[in-house]
Amino acid sequence: MNRKTTLTILRTAVAMLFAGAFFSRCANVMTPDGGPKDTLPPYIVKMVPDNFSTNFKGKKIYIEFNEYVQIKDQNKEMYTSPAMKKAPLLTMRGKGVVITIRDTLKENTTYAIDLGSAIQDNNESNPLNAMRYVFSTGDKVDSLMCSGYTADSYKADSVSRTFIWFYMADSLPVTPGYDSTIFLRKPDVISRAQNNGIFIAQNLKPVNYRIYAFADKNDNKLYEPGTDMVGLLDTVYNPATMPPFAIWFDSLRMYPSAEPQLYFRMFTDVTFTNQRLVEASRPLQKKALLYFASAHPQIESIRFDSIAQDKIIYDPQTVGKDTVALWFNVPAENLPDTIKGEIRYMRHDSTRTLAMTTEPLKLAWVKVETKEEEREREKQEKEKAKAAKEGREYTPPKQANPFKCTISAQKEVNPEKGFTMTFDSPAVLFDSAAVQLIKYNDKNEPTVIARHFVRDTLNMCRWDVRAVWESKTKYAFVIPKEAVTDIMGYKNDSIKVEFTTYDPEKFATITVKVKATPKGRRSYIILLTDASGKTLQERKGVKTGDYRFNYVPAGEVRLRIIEDTNGNGKWDAGNVVEGLQPERAESYINERGEDLFATKVNWDIELNMDMDKVFQPMTMENLVKMLDDKENSRLEKLVEELKEKASKHNEQQKQQTQNSGSTGMGGFGSALGGIKKAAGDLGANR
Repeated sequence: MNRKTTLTILRTAVAMLFAGAFFSRCANVMTPDGGPKDTLPPYIVKMVPDNFSTNFKGKKIYIEFNEYVQIKDQNKEMYTSPAMKKAPLLTMRGKGVVITIRDTLKENTTYAIDLGSAIQDNNESNPLNAMRYVFSTGDKVDSLMCSGYTADSYKADSVSRTFIWFYMADSLPVTPGYDSTIFLRKPDVISRAQNNGIFIAQNLKPVNYRIYAFADKNDNKLYEPGTDMVGLLDTVYNPATMPPFAIWFDSLRMYPSAEPQLYFRMFTDVTFTNQRLVEASRPLQKKALLYFASAHPQIESIRFDSIAQDKIIYDPQTVGKDTVALWFNVPAENLPDTIKGEIRYMRHDSTRTLAMTTEPLKLAWVKVETKEEEREREKQEKEKAKAAKEGREYTPPKQANPFKCTISAQKEVNPEKGFTMTFDSPAVLFDSAAVQLIKYNDKNEPTVIARHFVRDTLNMCRWDVRAVWESKTKYAFVIPKEAVTDIMGYKNDSIKVEFTTYDPEKFATITVKVKATPKGRRSYIILLTDASGKTLQERKGVKTGDYRFNYVPAGEVRLRIIEDTNGNGKWDAGNVVEGLQPERAESYINERGEDLFATKVNWDIELNMDMDKVFQPMTMENLVKMLDDKENSRLEKLVEELKEKASKHNEQQKQQTQNSGSTGMGGFGSALGGIKKAAGDLGANR
């Protein structure tokens, strides 16, 4: 049985479960409650002029439905292809909608007004998805179609509701290495993907098209570089010469779907973010924050009137380094409430050219009392007043040490990672020689062992504690009193943390046997994630060989692989103007089509990974198979959820129908039979 048949069986089984719930409910003798809830969308009974009219000259279109409807989210849902300068106006009239065209239409042009899910019934708000009215100002309607899929190039998840822009290639200038089409021109045809990332572009001509996609984050129907995700194709496509594709109505999602011919790997083009200093603040007396619009600001100098240059500590705060912290290593009493100075850095001007600029800095700080501090102050004032009234001396309570240190070591520590210690502010005095790492043997006898500290390059307040760790071993980490003084002038109390390193027998081990064809600087990055996609471990610089993941917790895991084409150890996005695609990131799928793998305590798992197979060219056939596998997985999970609900429902039904002699299975019985058959078919396919 082929994949499409299996998917159909699964979809049918899910639908039967829903139907079973309805029918079994209707079979009960119960007090009338108004009947089942209306879940059907409205349908069209009349259009004036008819859909697909030619030689269109009018300004108004009337669409009548079988019931009263409402218009919802018109500005977000509706778009026209090609775009009109003034969007059509939608108004209600009886059981219908009047579309008023407010723009001057081009001659001999096929237009489409796509209402998305803006039309909903009046009572239950059931949307009529993918509603589309088409007409031509000439004597024919362009009728070719193509399909495609839009996916996040890093996460490999579908990107929903993306706009697809088609440009007739013959009308575009050829500018190798500099493509500004998406910024300077209006598209000839517009389509939009559904929530599953699939789009069906209609009303195309038999010509070559240059095609782009973007996710409209702000719902303004305009591509905003640096904000909206974007995708591009490496060549032009003519719908008349593309392979055929299947279209069907997805009865679960309630909108059309299709086999995709085109594949967009979406990314955020950060090269278009203008660099500028967005904000400067001073949250603490000795700390300022500078927020930049883009990563890696090129700062030539930062100067303050009242602070010497060598007393300013420069501390990037994020991976992208678009936020910079400044710490002032100056006694608090020498810092004014408002610090004035200037910053010289490279900023984009109005022509997007980086130029050196000087901007003033004015950093004000005001002590703001927290509610807890306010309550504590008021409490002490009352106690002081009471003591004075009673004629006794008031002794203020001992204040808690404001020095803060967070040590990541809890009860157990991964010996491959060690642990970190993080201070609230940078340490200016650190007697590292006084800090001890103690190892205990089987008799609980202590031995002081060698350790060293490495300051984090992305956070000056965080330090890695490194040593030659042994598994399944007890340790203690001791920082004696006043060994650390931070920039605020606070000193630590004595700190002691005890922990044990992981026992390998309580974890799984995964060995990935990699086969990869050598090619230039190309290598791979393997990410071991949990079922939700959170990264647990990673291996960089992967080439042919064996790569071992130790201390894998029991549960379900996935493997994500990044094709690091330039060998820089990170995933790189694309560039629209230069026509560069983002680096590929794919999920590892075994021969049975599985991408989720169970791990258990003390298991050793071995996986074979052929990178040429993982990153094989994304043909239409491969793309369809990939999406079918994802749909199989989605439907299987949905079936399992509904089976569990069905089981609970059937138990309730049996109790309610014991006196009537009915089995209470209703539609669920046949649905579960279909599910079992579908499960068997899936097993046979694999």
